[in-house]
Amino acid sequence: MKSVFGNNLTLSLFGESHGPAIGAVLDGLAPGIPLDLESIRLQLDQRRGEANLSTARREADRFELVSGFFNGYTTGAPLTVLIRNEDTHSGDYSQLQTLMRPSHADYTAQCKYHGYQDYRGGGHFSGRITAPVVVAGAICRQILASHSILLGSHLLRCGGVEDASFPEEEAALRQALSHCNASAFPTLDPSAGERMRRRIAEAKASLDSVGGVIETAACGLPAGLGEPWFWSVESELSHLLFSVPAVKGVEFGAGFAIAEMTGSEANDPFYYDEAGRVRTKTNHSGGIQGGITNGMPLVLRTAVKPTASIFRPQQTVDLAAGQDATLALKGRHDPAIVHRARAVVDAVVAFGLVDLAAGRYGTDWMAAGFSGQKRIFEQ
Repeated sequence: MKSVFGNNLTLSLFGESHGPAIGAVLDGLAPGIPLDLESIRLQLDQRRGEANLSTARREADRFELVSGFFNGYTTGAPLTVLIRNEDTHSGDYSQLQTLMRPSHADYTAQCKYHGYQDYRGGGHFSGRITAPVVVAGAICRQILASHSILLGSHLLRCGGVEDASFPEEEAALRQALSHCNASAFPTLDPSAGERMRRRIAEAKASLDSVGGVIETAACGLPAGLGEPWFWSVESELSHLLFSVPAVKGVEFGAGFAIAEMTGSEANDPFYYDEAGRVRTKTNHSGGIQGGITNGMPLVLRTAVKPTASIFRPQQTVDLAAGQDATLALKGRHDPAIVHRARAVVDAVVAFGLVDLAAGRYGTDWMAAGFSGQKRIFEQ
């Protein structure tokens, strides 16, 4: 089982949903990065979601930085994040040792790990493992912010309800991103948010679930990040996004809609703005051309499937009996995870962007944006 990703900055995950703890190791962080721990806690709160729309499992997600952080700064050593599991009801999952949940990893995990995997709550496949991912991403977002790079997401669609898209003009986009980052249920149109909430509540009442689409943008990226071919910006970010449980689709810029355009409609004409910077009149490419950032806002969308764990009786198989069976789930499950996944999408995109930037500028770039980075040496 390989749970490590990254080139210049690496992220390694460990733990299972109902084990004693979960966590992550960030290796390659520059020394001298001051960390705002309260900002990390806020992003963990956003991952938990609103109580009435999310699972009844209520983990405090108290995180510990057990290495690589000293006197308020990163040390340059591997930074280890530990989050202890506290609210586990493992007995709810006893039947899942032989009864396979439809559209879950239960059957494929059985095939690959021959029954030795921890099946409780999905084990290492569980969305619970995204909590330390959010901590790692929150650190990366602070690094990006120190270089005036602003990242955020909103719920573009959920349960058939659609929000407005992000504005194209950069100042308006920055304002929209700031609004979304401060929101527990981020939509640009408040009425769309209320309709989404009602749709999730309806799905919960009918013992079902709904999915949605998350739209993500980043402003302030320099031109020149990424490589052609295998380590393009799209390649790295897509790899990370498809690693998030329940993600089934990713598109950049105009995405699949660009296939219906002509070349004259799809191309993004260049011009010099008032500051003498090269910009494009449109952004159908989503801020990426040839696999490399062009200085325009990065725009992408992520499709999140409906939660696979639903309380309606479902057809499945009983591996022990070797026959068809009916599964009636117990436990605590989300009627939707798209509003919680927003924090995870932000986290993996932030990690990917920092990894790409460190490949271009070196790892010391991570700390270079913090004006107080040398303070402890000056005292």
